[in-house]
Amino acid sequence: MAEIERMRGDLTLARIKDQWTSWRGRAVEPLVRESLARILPDDQLPAAPVVGAYWTRSNDVEIDLVGADREPVAKRLLFLGSIKWLEKTAFDNHDLAALQSTEQRSPTTLSRWLPYLAMALTAPDSRRHTAQPTCWQPGATMALDPSLRSAWLEA
Repeated sequence: MAEIERMRGDLTLARIKDQWTSWRGRAVEPLVRESLARILPDDQLPAAPVVGAYWTRSNDVEIDLVGADREPVAKRLLFLGSIKWLEKTAFDNHDLAALQSTEQRSPTTLSRWLPYLAMALTAPDSRRHTAQPTCWQPGATMALDPSLRSAWLEA
């Protein structure tokens, strides 16, 4: 507010424009988690009593979406996922490899294969994927799945 009071709103606007993508990505994550919690299970993902996130104190491991059997400490993980909320960059093999890498460093013992989930603003390019995660995209999926649309709007 001090900049605006000094008639330097241009500095505030420049900072907002510069940091908008980062802020929007962090702001949408809780909405995505809540939406998933409301619509699961579906034909590709199991019901998850808890949909949250996981990160280490050093931030060397960060998982945007974790479906788990309970909180605060899960005994069993049900799925892992990433939220990629960028307009010009789709979820790609690099993001998938990062997600697979974080799974290996998870503190919860994995006794079976886990489904991966990508929630993305931009549709993934299927030609660039060697392994397809379950991809949900608001525009396309909402048009096809009324439950996701309602969960998204209610969150």
